[in-house]
Amino acid sequence: MDFDVIIVGGGHAGSEAAAAAARMGARVALLSMDRRQIGVMSCNPAIGGLGKGHLVREVDACDGIMARAADAAAIHHRMLNSSKGAAVQGPRVQADRRLYRDAVQAMLAAESNLEIVEGMAARLIVKGERAEGVELEDGRRLTARAVVLATGTFLGARLHFGLDSVEGGRIEERAATAMAVQLRDLDRPMARLKTGTPPRLDGRTIDWSRLARQPSDDDAWTFSAMTPQRVLPQLACFITRTNSETHDVIRKGLDRSPLFSGAIEGSGPRYCPSIEDKVLRFGDRDGHQIFLEPEGLDDHLIYPNGISTSLPLDVQHAMLRSMEGLEAVEIVRPGYAVEYDHIDPRALDPDLRLRAMEGVYCAGQLNGTTGYEEAAAQGLVAGANAAAFALGRAPILWDRATSYIGVMIDDLTLQGVTEPYRMLTARAEYRLRLRADNAGTRLTGWAAEQGLVSNARYMFHVERETAREQLRTAWQDATISSRELRAIGAEVNDDSGVRRSGWDWLRFPEVGPSHIAASIEGSAPVANDIVAELAQDARYAPYVERQEQELARLRADSALRLDRIADYRAVGGLSNEMIERLNKAMPTDLGRASQVRGVTPAALTAIMLHARRAA
Repeated sequence: MDFDVIIVGGGHAGSEAAAAAARMGARVALLSMDRRQIGVMSCNPAIGGLGKGHLVREVDACDGIMARAADAAAIHHRMLNSSKGAAVQGPRVQADRRLYRDAVQAMLAAESNLEIVEGMAARLIVKGERAEGVELEDGRRLTARAVVLATGTFLGARLHFGLDSVEGGRIEERAATAMAVQLRDLDRPMARLKTGTPPRLDGRTIDWSRLARQPSDDDAWTFSAMTPQRVLPQLACFITRTNSETHDVIRKGLDRSPLFSGAIEGSGPRYCPSIEDKVLRFGDRDGHQIFLEPEGLDDHLIYPNGISTSLPLDVQHAMLRSMEGLEAVEIVRPGYAVEYDHIDPRALDPDLRLRAMEGVYCAGQLNGTTGYEEAAAQGLVAGANAAAFALGRAPILWDRATSYIGVMIDDLTLQGVTEPYRMLTARAEYRLRLRADNAGTRLTGWAAEQGLVSNARYMFHVERETAREQLRTAWQDATISSRELRAIGAEVNDDSGVRRSGWDWLRFPEVGPSHIAASIEGSAPVANDIVAELAQDARYAPYVERQEQELARLRADSALRLDRIADYRAVGGLSNEMIERLNKAMPTDLGRASQVRGVTPAALTAIMLHARRAA
């Protein structure tokens, strides 16, 4: 069977890659061991969070599927950091696992250019230095101009339950062993990482009356700009805590933990550590919060967020039953750790193409990341670029100054990873411009130019932008005095009748959009989310303007291409460490070279002079 693009793996990265490639007009095969498992939430039943919510909104702005699937399944909404500025707020939802999976599968089924193929990928079909398709375990051959590897935690994977380990990528699912062997034989830069999952609990055995309740947000926000309202009943989450008894149980069981016995060699995620790591690293803490999250509207399973573990089952039971409300809890499925192969992402170009092999793109945990959201965003990038390559178009590159997706791709391909990479708002130096609420304004028009969005999405964007610009004009044209604002309830100082535009008044914390609207006669109604976004634009305007000026100065020199530098040993004045890092990263321009860890301003000057001489 012949296609333009083959996607290997039907997780969050693979699903998003398949959808993106199909939207661009490529003939796509999505290869999965089991079509029923496509779009499954393999770990926590949640989408979004700090930094991660930004990625989901950006994927949605490019017409991806994750945000719409999350809205179709959302049973609990929470805006993290809601007391802080909009730039660092993170939307997050709990999702009904079954409904989320069904929504992903329905959206993929609606793509006319997409065919789902069941089977195990055994190896890439390689001719010279390019891939021409995938051979399946049963001997079938799928050919294509481009292949996206989105293998998740399945590549050479092992599951660890205490001191017992078995081959597998998820519980009761096989590992992709043959493909792992081939990639290592092809001398691709590979290493090992690990991640973990907590036990699943029977909610009918929990004493909910003794636990702190965390209700869903009252605000009516949704993840996708195209979801008009919430569709499902909202459930509460609950909170318990570990205690000194819990920590004693864990310490006594550490000699039976694969994390400390040497059975696991891969590094785990620093920002989502196992409970064993927490107890050892933060031994002075009297307890750690555990969030008890429902897995579905009609599902009694509970996900205890914050207690990932690979301790033996008897230790898990004792640990859980030492916590308030869980004294009689039953474990439905034990927690475990999974260790898997990943590729050094510095071997990838910014379009996520494997530099040493034409036609191969990589996405998701294969690239050393952790989390559904990071995987989906990489799937979008890899799928779009695989389609662009197959169809003879130019690569599609996300910019770190305009997207968290660009920040992540830069971080991975230039810095590499020593532990599973997780998106954080602190990673984005231009985060004042990159709010979760303005992703569509930033990216949808650009994505449409790349051929990434449907006509329905584009028309929605045009209508929204028209309303947004009309409201901005009204706010900028209106002149209002402090006395007028005080008369309608705004607690501003009376400054002798000085008049300012509504836009400028919104920089005052005492003034909100409702005050400006009340001061403008005959103002047309505008959707609440557009009003809120534009109000934040007004508040951040002075800071964003300064960042724009800084960006313009940086880009003047950053655009210098470095394509003619094939080996940084040819550049005088660089240390061996800088040469090694630059040769692994192979930055395409001076701006990307400046982001390689350890490269000094003096080194950048030497690179710039060498590049100009070579031009």
